[in-house]
Amino acid sequence: MLNIVVLSPGLLGLEIAGGSAIETAAGVTLLIISLLVVLYGSYTLLFKAPAVPSARHLETREDYITGLSRYRNVKALRDDVLLALDQLERLDKKKSTLLKVLGERFEPTELSYRKFQAVIGEVEKLFYLNVRGILNKLSVFDASEFTLFTNRQKPKPFSDTLVQRKTELYNEYFSHVTGYLGANEEILLKLDQLLLEISLLDSTDYTAVEEMPCMKELSALIGQTKLYQN
Repeated sequence: MLNIVVLSPGLLGLEIAGGSAIETAAGVTLLIISLLVVLYGSYTLLFKAPAVPSARHLETREDYITGLSRYRNVKALRDDVLLALDQLERLDKKKSTLLKVLGERFEPTELSYRKFQAVIGEVEKLFYLNVRGILNKLSVFDASEFTLFTNRQKPKPFSDTLVQRKTELYNEYFSHVTGYLGANEEILLKLDQLLLEISLLDSTDYTAVEEMPCMKELSALIGQTKLYQN
């Protein structure tokens, strides 16, 4: 837009060819600067790993999605990021389905309903805690350095030992991220199992709810997490 304003004959009408030396120099300088801005902007958008706000400031589901989406274009992280985003989407759908089924089977004032709701809420917190862990790991991951040490096609002035140690360090980053993704996938599976057990539940008695296998598993998982945090 700036180029159009400056170079259009009907506006400022700066001439690159046929004008004075000052006009020519100014026009060429403007075009070169424009090209540099476009190239730097493209590099930043496509290749540079963006800075991510501290995980402490993540509060809403949209905050987590935004945090993960910042790494969509980092090649080494793309698959894990897409899986994490997909898990968030599936969690939202499963939670909505569970609450809908609970509303059909129980009254919101019933003790059984509140028990289910509390467990689902705690499991959701655990799920997002794992996503927070993923973002913490991604925030300290240097994609450009990772490429430097893992690209075997380019000669590097590093010893094989150093390259191996550096590669092992980055593999450890990936293993942590994979671990969080695996934990969340297990949570999603347990929510599917819970939905199935609710649909097969014959009694609405509170004690029957507590004896459901999946409810026991989820309660144990929540208890272990709280113990670990303490």
